[in-house]
Amino acid sequence: MASALRGQLLEMRRQCGRGWDLLRHKGPSQFQFWLIALMIGIAAGLAATVFRLAITFLQTTVYGTPSVTTIHSYAANLPWWMLLTIPTIGGLVVGIIVHFFTPDGRVRSVADVIEGAALNDGRVEKKAGIASAICSWITLSTGGSTGREGPVVHIAAMISSWVSNTIRADGITGRDLLGCAVAAAVSASFNAPIAGALFAMEVILRHFALHAFAPIVVASAAGTVINRLMFGDVTEFALPGTTTVEFYLELPAFFILGLVCGLVAVIMMRAVFLADDLGTSFQQRLRLPHLLRPAIAGVMLGGLAIWYPHIIGVGYETTSRALTGALLWHEAMVFAVLKVVAVAITMGGRMGGGVFSPSLMLGALTGLAFGLIATGLFPENSGASTLYALAGMGAVAAAVLGAPISTTLIVFELTGDWQTGLAVMVSVSMSTAVAARLVDRSFFLTQLERRNVHLAAGPQAYLLAIFRVQGVMRKPNDPNSADEDACLTMIEQGLYVQAQATLETALPLFDKSGVAFLPVVTLTGPDNAPVLQGALFHVDALKAYNRALAATAEEEHS
Repeated sequence: MASALRGQLLEMRRQCGRGWDLLRHKGPSQFQFWLIALMIGIAAGLAATVFRLAITFLQTTVYGTPSVTTIHSYAANLPWWMLLTIPTIGGLVVGIIVHFFTPDGRVRSVADVIEGAALNDGRVEKKAGIASAICSWITLSTGGSTGREGPVVHIAAMISSWVSNTIRADGITGRDLLGCAVAAAVSASFNAPIAGALFAMEVILRHFALHAFAPIVVASAAGTVINRLMFGDVTEFALPGTTTVEFYLELPAFFILGLVCGLVAVIMMRAVFLADDLGTSFQQRLRLPHLLRPAIAGVMLGGLAIWYPHIIGVGYETTSRALTGALLWHEAMVFAVLKVVAVAITMGGRMGGGVFSPSLMLGALTGLAFGLIATGLFPENSGASTLYALAGMGAVAAAVLGAPISTTLIVFELTGDWQTGLAVMVSVSMSTAVAARLVDRSFFLTQLERRNVHLAAGPQAYLLAIFRVQGVMRKPNDPNSADEDACLTMIEQGLYVQAQATLETALPLFDKSGVAFLPVVTLTGPDNAPVLQGALFHVDALKAYNRALAATAEEEHS
């Protein structure tokens, strides 16, 4: 009996070892993948919750307020030197961290996760990512005017990257696990399980493949459970009960609101990019180190907060006041302008954080200001002005994120109001249509375009950047490679491509020159002749590109 039991235990151990070896070398099976998705969902949900609690702890410590949801009301009674000093010290600490732990002095966020999904098999940087999470935590706790969704998305991506590297996941599995982690983090951060799942697919993976849907939903549900165990089943914002709409007569106003919100979203995005360009130019002209840029931004934020403490932090208090109609028209307008300025300073100063929460606040303020005008002009044909604030909140956020579906749902889940869906959908559709024509589809994709990462146009544009020439070329010892003398002649004519270049560089050279192959070289110095490494044939480049397109299409439609 004992020997039989011992034999069964040994067999179970062998099977477990065999299963782990299979998991590491050949990727997870369907059941294993769902189990991993659940574990990643729990881990990402816990990480997002810890990050939120950490912000609460540090903000309460430095400002001395008992509630971060009323931070600006409390800060209005603080001495001016505290309002100036806290963001300045926070910016200096952030600058020190990015100076020593990021190669480019830039805090990582959602755009880097999108890039990792598209170009790096669902992986993101770890060292710079950890530093960025700490920077965003300090920024959000010391007066930075951004949001927490960007940091939690990148933190979740680091978790999934570690798992993908551990099990040696291929590109499809790595991206799916990334989607699971992001969905759980968003769900745990905002108590929005439906929107969290759709955000991961619409914004990060940028497809709705059926094979990814179920595990992402499982992870999103796990993240939501973590949130509700910690904070309860409550919405972020409480709305008044009067959110009815006179559908037939009032809907045209929401079309116009959508157009306005689309333009407002573009203004905020371009303000951030302009501030980033001005900050870079200023930094280069004065030869300032990376560590001083966030500190200067902190000084500017602190000076603004002395007169307008509404800009401090995520801004949920002002957003709630807009959604409940507790602001006057001129207050909504002034706070909207100040929010754009504060977000531009924070992000242009490379302090960290996300743009989703600021876009919610800006949208609520814009919608309220528009609603007060619309209901004032046509009081007998209008619903509540707060409904316009709700629709505006979704419209600006959707235009900034380039995510009309998930943003519409996250607005509903943040407020708990499902009765005014048509008004929100109309405004969201118009705002995203307007903004997509004026930027590269979204804030994140425009950020990547500014770094010469071309994802906005789709896989037909960015897949060429994945393949290095040296991985596609034929080496000199290949019997089907090009003649060496012919290659040397072309090199003398300046017709060659570097081994470290990508097909994005090589294919236009084929189109321009009309040759069948290009010599591949390495450059060892300005005074040295190029060293021949092989030849890149046009047909090989096109085959690699077509295989990548076919694999992408298969993934997105499976």
